[in-house]
Amino acid sequence: MTFRDQRIVILGGSSGIGLATAGAVADEGGAAVVVSSTPARVDAALALLPDNAEGRVADLTDEAAIRALFAELGSFDHLVYTAGEALQLGPLDETSVADAARALEVRVWGAYAAVKYGHGSIRPGGSIVLSSGTAGPRPSAGWTVGAMICSAMEGLTRALAVELAPLRVNAVRPGLVRTTLWDSLDPTVREGMYEASAAALPVGRIGEATDVAETFTHLMRNGYTTGTVVTIDGGALLV
Repeated sequence: MTFRDQRIVILGGSSGIGLATAGAVADEGGAAVVVSSTPARVDAALALLPDNAEGRVADLTDEAAIRALFAELGSFDHLVYTAGEALQLGPLDETSVADAARALEVRVWGAYAAVKYGHGSIRPGGSIVLSSGTAGPRPSAGWTVGAMICSAMEGLTRALAVELAPLRVNAVRPGLVRTTLWDSLDPTVREGMYEASAAALPVGRIGEATDVAETFTHLMRNGYTTGTVVTIDGGALLV
């Protein structure tokens, strides 16, 4: 199965893994609808995609905006959620409850609202693919918020697969991936992190956004997979 004549809505599709997934969909003839809160990012993404791609601007922390987005979009075939702001990292004693709660707004509640208002527009045979991360099963010190987000998304995935059946719902659990998510780090620190991680991984390199995009497209295609969380981490959970 390819994505020809299919329409895939990607919230967070203007950069990183979301944009790579939009590109993979486009390579197989599908029409990607990229959604971001920033108009300039939507425009930049559309410049990289074929003419059949669409763009929408929506604040994914605003329930009313998400409801309006799906009311406007009409029917489509797959819903992908990769949206997320900069990671909230730091020791528990130095992280305010307000900051922790704010970190969940886009990554958890945005996904929850997107499924709530979008699932009824998905055509028969379609699916939903959400995002998690290896901080869920293996958190490091300072990752209390990230681990909470990842674990919440995996529980949500399983619950939705049961409640929304036969609509399929799955999630992707990436390890360290080279994306704009890490751009806030000092370049020297960032490259050092990449090199150290690559040396420790069985595959000998860190992930690229295109690696993870392949997993998103696989889960959209595979009609016998639901309630599943697929890890793509270069073997990080083994070492």
